[in-house]
Amino acid sequence: MLATQLATLTDGHPSGLTDALDLAAGVDGALARGLARVAEDDAVALAAVAGALATTPLAGAVAEAVGKVTAGSVAQDHLAVLAGARSALLGAVHDALLGRLDTALGRTRTPWSSAPPTAPGAVAPGRAAARAWLHELALAGWRGVDHELVAAAGTPIETALAEPTLRRLAVLLDGFAAELRACVPVAAMPQPPVRRWADLWARAVLLAQDAAADTGTAVGEPVSGRLLPLGVDVHEHDTAVQIQVHAIFEPADGGSPRLVRTAVGAAKVDTIVGPAVWRLLGAHPVLLQALAQRRGLAVTDLPARGADLLWHDDRARLDEPVDPFAAARVLLPAAYATATAPLDRHTAVIAEPVLVEGYTVVADGDDLTLELDGHRIAVAVDRLPACGPLTPALMAASSACLGLLRWDDGRWLLQPLGVRAAVKRRPVDTHTGDWACGITDPRVAKAEARAGDAVAVLTERAGRLLRR
Repeated sequence: MLATQLATLTDGHPSGLTDALDLAAGVDGALARGLARVAEDDAVALAAVAGALATTPLAGAVAEAVGKVTAGSVAQDHLAVLAGARSALLGAVHDALLGRLDTALGRTRTPWSSAPPTAPGAVAPGRAAARAWLHELALAGWRGVDHELVAAAGTPIETALAEPTLRRLAVLLDGFAAELRACVPVAAMPQPPVRRWADLWARAVLLAQDAAADTGTAVGEPVSGRLLPLGVDVHEHDTAVQIQVHAIFEPADGGSPRLVRTAVGAAKVDTIVGPAVWRLLGAHPVLLQALAQRRGLAVTDLPARGADLLWHDDRARLDEPVDPFAAARVLLPAAYATATAPLDRHTAVIAEPVLVEGYTVVADGDDLTLELDGHRIAVAVDRLPACGPLTPALMAASSACLGLLRWDDGRWLLQPLGVRAAVKRRPVDTHTGDWACGITDPRVAKAEARAGDAVAVLTERAGRLLRR
């Protein structure tokens, strides 16, 4: 990323962005206080959302839903429309921000290609149970959440976990319920995370619709070629971990390189943290070796949907070593991106790979900022995973950073995936996936050995239970 590109990206906000966020905030406030009895201010905020969408295809449905909610007659269908309206507003913000990013970077983005519609299948019990709980949650509002309401999430979570196609919904509900449980009584909290919980609720409501079955499982044509990993983003909470690998894909037919990502995940418990989480992903040895050894991958017939590749370890083999910085420097400017899937359009999913070089790091306490010819961008230090060797100290000593551009709290941030820093006057490359096949730092390895192997202990105990 050049200074001129950074200036274009960070100079002001797209037109209408603040208005759209304010409208979404009105929905968030109503959800916080509960929809069982809509206050006058909340009714005005919901009516403003209906007015803003009056010229869209959602107009009629949103107006009806807002009228019913305001009148106190809240059905599950009305909540689905309200969640869709809120998601449409944030989707417009997403599109505006991504458009500015593409303009700044000169990045080409192909439009989204929808899968052909299919006939709706049978109603999934997991989705029905989830809709019922989310309905009760919206009526009570965050301020009305108690232990009984949180405990009621157990049934929809278990039901969804029993259906492989609903794993995404199940993990979302599980994490959402865990956050609420940790904050009960929410009424005593001075400032609940209103926007975050509204994001989780709205996402869950949309995933719980029976029509979401097609959008969640459809894949495009299989692709073959060479995958050059740029870095790995680790997503983790107490009961699940997922790694999302950002890469450049070179098609076997000689087509233009494109930006892709692929992800694998596993269930976990809260005692498995730090480098131990990599052991939970042992079912994907080829992918983990590619990350740890910084090697390319030759893939055959991987299902693709937009920018996402559905990972199959048996359809990949290790290729030659790859320097992620060199690959980004040569191929990233020409690689094209793919538009985000309609239901995924949200500011939180913006994660665009970039290479930044020749900057100065400015430290202010624990906060780090990159300065490039007088232009600055904050570093998302809090996103550095505990399972890798990349630390704030290495970031502060770096001269090159391969990372993801993100949008959070009204500003652009750079999330590091790999840095080139001077260690004892020698340039050293450090990436978040370096410990995918084991810790390479002797001091950290000794500390982990003294702490004990939580994965091995839990596996042994589970084995004993199963043998009984």
